Amino acid sequence: MKRTDIVYEDDCVTAFVALRKWPQNAGHVLVIPNTHFENFYDLPVGISTRIQKTAKAVALAMKDAYRCDGIMLLQRNEPADGQRVWHYHLHIIPRYENDNWPDSRRQPIPENERAVYALKLRSKVKSQLEILTDDRD
Repeated sequence: MKRTDIVYEDDCVTAFVALRKWPQNAGHVLVIPNTHFENFYDLPVGISTRIQKTAKAVALAMKDAYRCDGIMLLQRNEPADGQRVWHYHLHIIPRYENDNWPDSRRQPIPENERAVYALKLRSKVKSQLEILTDDRD
């Protein structure tokens, strides 16, 4: 069965709508390497570059699709920082004025709802990646 929550996927990285949401920040995306790396310390620079390029495309797509006021990138390393999943992942979270983000708790988001967010982002992410690929700087 094909996953409907995938926003972007290539040989190196996958971006998908997270399984849980913050109530005021729904539709956030995780970007992960397809190969296992426990955290940022283990991540090769080349793969980190691909993740950041994908994250930028997702962030720009979110700004357009969600009309959010800002974007937050969140990545945790080790238990002292709250890492609970032992595979590197970068959260891309839409932010809104007065969204109460730090005080809200995440809750499950059904697959059909994740699919709606993915559909809003998918073509915009692809377009942004084409622009970023053409940008030689």
